[in-house]
Amino acid sequence: MPNMSLLARLESKLGRYAVPNLTVALIAGQVMIYVLQRIDLPGAAPLATKIALVPDKVLQGQWWRLITYLFDPPQMNPIFAFFAWYIFYLMGVTLEGTWGTFRYNVYLAIGYFSSLAFAFLCWFATGVPGQMATNGFLYGSVFLAFARLFPDFELQLMFILPIKIKWLALLTWIWYGWTMVAADSWLTRAMVLAAVLNYLLFFGRDILQNARQGHRGMQFRARALKGQGPQYVARIVHQCRVCGLNSETAPKTQFRYCSKCGGDYCYCPEHLHNHAHSGKGSGDGGQGPGTPPATLATDPS
Repeated sequence: MPNMSLLARLESKLGRYAVPNLTVALIAGQVMIYVLQRIDLPGAAPLATKIALVPDKVLQGQWWRLITYLFDPPQMNPIFAFFAWYIFYLMGVTLEGTWGTFRYNVYLAIGYFSSLAFAFLCWFATGVPGQMATNGFLYGSVFLAFARLFPDFELQLMFILPIKIKWLALLTWIWYGWTMVAADSWLTRAMVLAAVLNYLLFFGRDILQNARQGHRGMQFRARALKGQGPQYVARIVHQCRVCGLNSETAPKTQFRYCSKCGGDYCYCPEHLHNHAHSGKGSGDGGQGPGTPPATLATDPS
């Protein structure tokens, strides 16, 4: 997440201006546009061409496109459109309940303004008129944020096949990567970058921390296995220093190693960010309280 103290200061000053139920407002606007698009008016231009974000049109005075492009609905049949809105509602409301209204507004605002900036930068760089920016990647960043926070949440595809959302997020990342390579428009690539920037500003620090913890865990396993003869089968047992929970009694728990502690100190998710730092540099002389971070159990083969 971005600097929490900065967000807290901003929330204390600007929190009263946060828009509650923003997801519902965005969906309501899209539904209205979706219905209007299906009203056939003789001689009228397609509504999508009037509301989409087209940078050169905005510079010609059509400023409303800066706002209306947020309400450009998914161009699909009503059943799939309803499903898309339902997923967006579910995830947006959950994020707002998890982060709070202000921080959810900030997340969407970062994606919105970065999308505008990237769209205009791309237009100035290429000079190609008439290119329309999509809001799909902006709303895709809501999906990626939800998948990051709730990776084991299950969706029923076609109301039949259960699948964890982390696998759908992986497919989304692959699609984003392919889009960056194969897209025929630099504006499309710019929209992908805007969505990724939005996501990284909120989760980049956690991603780096998890990578460091994973590296420390691999180093510990390598040291633990070093010197064991071929007649043994090694089994690493991780154990939380605070509560004693271990990977044998709770095999689905994801244990992590604290990067601020001076040794290989392992913690369960509940205590990873809620413990007194131990080891070298923590003021306890290298001997922190609690149980060892992990043990090595060996079974004769």
